[in-house]
Amino acid sequence: MTDTPATPSDAALYALPKAELHLHIEGTLEPDLAFELAARNGIRLPYDTVDDLRRQYDFSDLQSFLDLYYETLDVLRTEADFAELTRRYVATAAAQGVRHVEPFFDPQAHTSRGVALETVLGGMTAALDEAERDLGVTSGIILSFLRDRPVEEAEATLTAALQRSDRIIAVGLDSAEVGYPPALFEKVFARARDAGLHAVAHAGEEGPPEYVLEALDLLEVERIDHGIRSAESPGLVDRLARDRIPLTICPLSNVRLRTVPELAAHPLRRLDAAGVRVTINSDDPAYFGGYLGDNFIAVRDALGMTEAEARRYARNSLTASFAPEERVAELLAELDAWRA
Repeated sequence: MTDTPATPSDAALYALPKAELHLHIEGTLEPDLAFELAARNGIRLPYDTVDDLRRQYDFSDLQSFLDLYYETLDVLRTEADFAELTRRYVATAAAQGVRHVEPFFDPQAHTSRGVALETVLGGMTAALDEAERDLGVTSGIILSFLRDRPVEEAEATLTAALQRSDRIIAVGLDSAEVGYPPALFEKVFARARDAGLHAVAHAGEEGPPEYVLEALDLLEVERIDHGIRSAESPGLVDRLARDRIPLTICPLSNVRLRTVPELAAHPLRRLDAAGVRVTINSDDPAYFGGYLGDNFIAVRDALGMTEAEARRYARNSLTASFAPEERVAELLAELDAWRA
């Protein structure tokens, strides 16, 4: 008789040291904070109460989520707003085991409504500096281009951002995927890489496996964000495993946006079993029902998760991060000491 592998408890999965590599800072805007900031900035939300707003979180697809996402982020106006948004996210994430985070932000979603890039970065940076000092959570910021806006706008955004590249470590690509293939942004990404920035891109969430290939071959990304539709292409899965390309998978997001019918049908375990570097992330946790530790617990409950698997997912997140080598080594030592 063999012993059944131990299943980590909720408390153990919250304590598990890990990195969050797929997190949109605007997607951490909880309804109560949205109302607080609306009142502070004299903005009238089209909902009467926090509960009214929360009831809108029943999405049919990615676009239905994006419509609400862009509507509510209008309450973010000042540096103090972005600082408070980031501060609240990190406090919650740290309590769920996040030791390093690489948040995305969407500058075009803010500059297009008159909020300066410097305002967004100033607030985020102040809160992230506090997080490192007070909570021991390190970070690097990823500038994400909106793929459903003109490429010329992405070029101008990159030009402006390169003036403040001390905290920006990478560029990404997000927003509505279908109909906006990665190939459109080949030159922008080449310029960003030439400037010394890392590159990642959303691909294979609602878009086909071919978008993942374009992101790898044309944008030369180091990580694929989402990437779950890669499971439809055995050849692509083999390549991801062979080349050790990390996928930043967001399980609860995939369920809430109906890219998988239920968590039990998620391809995460199949991709992991095929040797793909799977990481677990929360995407837009205020909208999708859970932060990073919550996603680990949901995966455990729906798909099963042993202590060894939890450790592997966490290790993947640390080694796939863009943190300095010495920080990664420090966090791996902390992970080695973790016990379920």
